[in-house]
Amino acid sequence: MLKSSPSDDPVEKVELINNIYRLGLSYHFDSCIDEQLNHIFNAQPHLLDGKDYHLHTVALVFRIFRQFGYKMSVDVFEKFHDTEGKFKESVLNDPKGMLSLYEATHLSTPGEHILDEAFAITKTHLESFLKTQSLPNNLTRQISSALKQPLHRGIPRLEARKFIDFYEDEESPNETLSKLAKFDFNRVQYMHLRELKDLYKWYDEARLGEMCTFARKRVAEVFLWTVILHFEPHYSRARMMHGKLLKLFSIVDDVYDAYGTKEEHRLFRKAIERWDYAEIDHLPADYLKTIYKAILDVFAEYEDEITAEGRAYSLHYGKREVIIQ
Repeated sequence: MLKSSPSDDPVEKVELINNIYRLGLSYHFDSCIDEQLNHIFNAQPHLLDGKDYHLHTVALVFRIFRQFGYKMSVDVFEKFHDTEGKFKESVLNDPKGMLSLYEATHLSTPGEHILDEAFAITKTHLESFLKTQSLPNNLTRQISSALKQPLHRGIPRLEARKFIDFYEDEESPNETLSKLAKFDFNRVQYMHLRELKDLYKWYDEARLGEMCTFARKRVAEVFLWTVILHFEPHYSRARMMHGKLLKLFSIVDDVYDAYGTKEEHRLFRKAIERWDYAEIDHLPADYLKTIYKAILDVFAEYEDEITAEGRAYSLHYGKREVIIQ
């Protein structure tokens, strides 16, 4: 899609990359995005100098390059200052530009005072726009959303879902891109729902709810954390493994905080350090035996697959983290 883009304008390509990213589609084009951004950044050291770009465009390009790890200079914003070093009045009265700059300020680094100043100014003006100006509905929704949860601090899947609606209401959206985003979001969401169902099934089959009635269930909450970490389809196994371990850690946390005795805690800790199924018989309570067996089973379940991929070391580090907890 990027390589076949009808436009050769590098700025328009960056804008397309922004839409692809915000629609939650960038994982399909990772290598192509990296290639395009690397080419544009190295071939166009003064990318934004050639034309009189509006603040919205400059801030968007700045954010995308920063987001993907490029050291884009804050000097690109100097042109929007007046002779006294303050933002020009025309810029302050540009809601769309203020919104883009506000999102860009969240990728600042220490000592970038121009972005520190811009954050305070854009936040104040965006809040004022919502109270005093009659803005297009789509822009109003985007400003409200950004003030509540800036893109850089948001959850990728939730941000993508919001932007799908925003993008569809743009003046001239790419219909193909819009349809692809909807289809892909629904496809991935269906995969997540199946995984959540499998996680509940594992929880029941491991008898964790039955044997640990004192513990908070929180299966869906735990699974949400795994989706936040990595929502992409090819991380399905990682989501399931992390989901099971996080659920078990949650139960262990409840054991230590609200249920088990000090002696039970000591014996359970000792069993974890030895990491051996034979230790099950030495645990004093059935609920501890259930938890302990479930922890060892999760690692055993994925051991063959991960070892076959040459990543057995990751299991070693995983076990070590469990022991340290």
